[in-house]
Amino acid sequence: MVALSIIIPTYNRLWALPKAIESCRATKSPHEIIVVDDGGTDDTSAWLAQQPGLVTVRTDNWGKDWAVNKAFSMARGQYVRFLDSDDWLEPEANDAQLEVALREDADLVVAGYRTVDERTDTWIEAPWEPCDDFLAQQLGECQGSHYSAFLFRRSFIADVPHRQEFIANDDRMFVLEVALKKPKIALWDHFALVHRHHARGRLQAPTPSETVPVHLAELKIYRKIYRMLADRGEMTERRARASTEGRLWPLAHQIARYDLDEATRVYDWIKELDPAFKVPGSGFLPTLYNTLGFRTAAKVLRARRAIMNPFG
Repeated sequence: MVALSIIIPTYNRLWALPKAIESCRATKSPHEIIVVDDGGTDDTSAWLAQQPGLVTVRTDNWGKDWAVNKAFSMARGQYVRFLDSDDWLEPEANDAQLEVALREDADLVVAGYRTVDERTDTWIEAPWEPCDDFLAQQLGECQGSHYSAFLFRRSFIADVPHRQEFIANDDRMFVLEVALKKPKIALWDHFALVHRHHARGRLQAPTPSETVPVHLAELKIYRKIYRMLADRGEMTERRARASTEGRLWPLAHQIARYDLDEATRVYDWIKELDPAFKVPGSGFLPTLYNTLGFRTAAKVLRARRAIMNPFG
């Protein structure tokens, strides 16, 4: 019996993939490592062919989500972990989280994670933050960790695909869909994952030309989830406020750069969710927005940017 399936999608990441795979091999429990080479043009396929003990598959570069869904259809483990090929696991994470999962019969085992920025050699620790409403936490009420730091019961997430339409926010939508299913949650109170920031490009760090669809995809997530909560009668004041400051407000501010009408609709929605909302922080920007109102302040900022950067 396979206790754990570890799914690693990759595209032109041979420079990082060996470390990710090696971190999975530390697992003593019965496990399988499924690596999907999503049509890469580097030497990943040739390298994978030489590696023992892997389940490998090649897909036609339809994107990470199709690759992950393909691997999930092949997975045999009682539990599943999704790992990006440029991240890696802490040595004890898989076995320790599996032990917790089996002992507590959990649908989901959460943990903290660490981030390393290779450009500055900066490390940041993000321990798990206790919260008595997992959905509110994942909506943005507080730090919600990283989904690669989680173990998921495979049968529990069988009907929750990775959705390509959410682009760089696919894992955010995945976790929120899981949260809507009200999982039985257990905690391994340690760091399970190292999330790597680097200068080689990644889906979660879009180029300027890619930011518009990424912003709109993230907005679509919260509109969809809040609509579902309202339809179910599960919208609480706490959940309504959870996304306003950390998720929706940054989106309104960014979208105002290129679509003031849509940004204004987002801001109006924020005020519906939390009538007492004020732009957080101190200094020039919060003062401008809170004094002039959203739309007027956004116009002032547009004019200011045009003066400071007249050539775009």
